[in-house]
Amino acid sequence: MGIRSSIGRSDLNSLVRAKISALGTYVPPRLLTNQDLEKMVDTSDQWITERTGIKQRHIVDKGTATSDLAYHAARQVLERRGMTPDEVEAIVVGTVTPDMLFPSTACLVQNKLRCKSAWGFDVSAACSGFLYALQTGAQFVQTGAHKRVLVIGADVMSSIIDYTDRATCVIFGDGAGAVVVEPAADGEETGLIDFLHEIDGSGGCALNMPGGGSLNPATRETVEKKMHYVHQDGAAVFKYAVRKMAEVSERVLERNGFKGSDVNVFIPHQANKRIITATADRLGLPAERVIINIDEYGNTTAGTIPLAMQTALDQGKMKKGDLVLLASVGAGFTVGAILLHWGL
Repeated sequence: MGIRSSIGRSDLNSLVRAKISALGTYVPPRLLTNQDLEKMVDTSDQWITERTGIKQRHIVDKGTATSDLAYHAARQVLERRGMTPDEVEAIVVGTVTPDMLFPSTACLVQNKLRCKSAWGFDVSAACSGFLYALQTGAQFVQTGAHKRVLVIGADVMSSIIDYTDRATCVIFGDGAGAVVVEPAADGEETGLIDFLHEIDGSGGCALNMPGGGSLNPATRETVEKKMHYVHQDGAAVFKYAVRKMAEVSERVLERNGFKGSDVNVFIPHQANKRIITATADRLGLPAERVIINIDEYGNTTAGTIPLAMQTALDQGKMKKGDLVLLASVGAGFTVGAILLHWGL
């Protein structure tokens, strides 16, 4: 049974409206193409493209951590917003590849940015990490607790991928995105409208990294059994994601009086092109309203949605005031959807 959390439209009307006021992204320069993977495992460019839609992914050099990617994205977003690090009041980082179990990635980013007035923490929700972090940051703004919150989605998935496992190594890349969340001005018709998040822990066995936690701390045996890499039941994850991404999107639209045809831009988590197109078809969305950049970046987990936001802006497909739907499904299972009027 899923666990759902949401704020209805009537509740939001009594709160400050939170909006995204700036966006920044970063991917490492090194590419890992399908042709490169053909030389590493028994696969082909045709198979990867047809099954996932991916052509290449960005991969960090050894020694580059999630906090490094997050730092670069955060620096860019602060520059674009014209903010100094001292103006950041809180930092929320969505990631499943923290530099280490503790301190949190938020602590490391805070130190690298020199955000002397900020506190923060990490959110672990896998591919839904950015949406969960965004909604968490928005709550601080909506309640008046903070005026400027830095929200980051970042993952170095290559650090936990077995590059002899053709079922997982073709999927993931590294990347980060960051947004500043602030109060919308009085009368401004932009900002977050509603969200609907859900978890279903019964699906945890379908996609996980079994080693490294308190249940299976690192030992020679866990390393030999490759328990510190991503383990995935691809068929189970695909089936669940196709159903739930569409379902959560429909529900958040319906309860706010919208239909799929009202959505100007649909920005889904970039896990698999077939999942994205199946969801768009169920919502009745034409291809030109759906942002897909998985061919360029692969699945960067918490980084996919902010990277796709940047793609939407670069392609001129998203403008201020547009009704934007964000949706994700991730390990856990985690499910999320956020409805907003774009503010940039």
